[in-house]
Amino acid sequence: MPHALSPDPEVPTLHGEKLYVNDGLLRPEQVGELRQSTLDLPLGELQRRYREDGYVFIKNLLPREDVLKAREEYFGMLAPSGVLKPGTLNVEGIFNPMANKDDYPGIGAGASPGNGRPGAATAEKFVDLALEAHYAEWYRETFCKHPVLKDMVAKLSGWADNTYGVRRSLLRNNTPGNKAIGVHYDQIFLRHGEPTSVTAWVPMGDVSLTGGGLIYLEQGHLLGQEVEADFTKKARETGLSEEETRNAFNQNMLSTGLLADGPKGYSETFGRRWLVTAYEAGDVVFHTPYTIHASTINFDPNNVIRVGTDLRFVDSSKPWDMRWDHDYRFNDGV
Repeated sequence: MPHALSPDPEVPTLHGEKLYVNDGLLRPEQVGELRQSTLDLPLGELQRRYREDGYVFIKNLLPREDVLKAREEYFGMLAPSGVLKPGTLNVEGIFNPMANKDDYPGIGAGASPGNGRPGAATAEKFVDLALEAHYAEWYRETFCKHPVLKDMVAKLSGWADNTYGVRRSLLRNNTPGNKAIGVHYDQIFLRHGEPTSVTAWVPMGDVSLTGGGLIYLEQGHLLGQEVEADFTKKARETGLSEEETRNAFNQNMLSTGLLADGPKGYSETFGRRWLVTAYEAGDVVFHTPYTIHASTINFDPNNVIRVGTDLRFVDSSKPWDMRWDHDYRFNDGV
């Protein structure tokens, strides 16, 4: 384990496990457990949890076999890069222990300003294949358009037939030991539309507690609204144009558009816990555009590569950020 990441004593974070983020080991008092919901609950209760918590974590929403089929397709595409352990199945997604993790960086982890290409030249093949997966029919036309996802968003939001799945999505992998996702809320990157979008974070496979899954700041949607209001005020005071204010990559933000690179320090600053959990294939978390979230570093005990996708939905009858009406590409400004 990476002792150099944190000066804190090596005290387990939760359930005997040590959860690391970009700026060190999370302390036990900095974490809580993400509240689980099931389809057995009435729709009104799911809607209440979404409003009050800023998220609703629904267990076993998608058929497990559909998720694992997508995972198998994904690693079938990435296998030529050498990322997988020889002799293992594609669907397992086991990282090659002989590989250099720096040659297999995750897309969209906030390491590149302006959504640039991650990694050095040695990572080119892997990164190109990870990008290409966004355009594959099994992903773009089948998985992203899974009717169960759209139906649940339509019910949660009340948008009914106006529910629209935005074309741009972010299919992220997180190989063991590599940089995790920094602290942010989605409206930062969706400011050209109303703050009403719904994000579905879909883990594509099982994610252990230490496997690099998303973590959510407790009552982070309320803090996110406060942060955005403060940002808007500062933008006006510093003379940013309307276009500059809408841009996530401006002088009042980190160059990556993130609120912070390190979740541990962010928790200390605002005195709020990070809510964590293990995920299973079929689980989905729906969250608001102001819900603050990040991820842990992937230290899965079995070297499993974490894969997940961010799918966003909007009310098509209202203004939404049309910059997202294309497939993901590097340096697209969002």
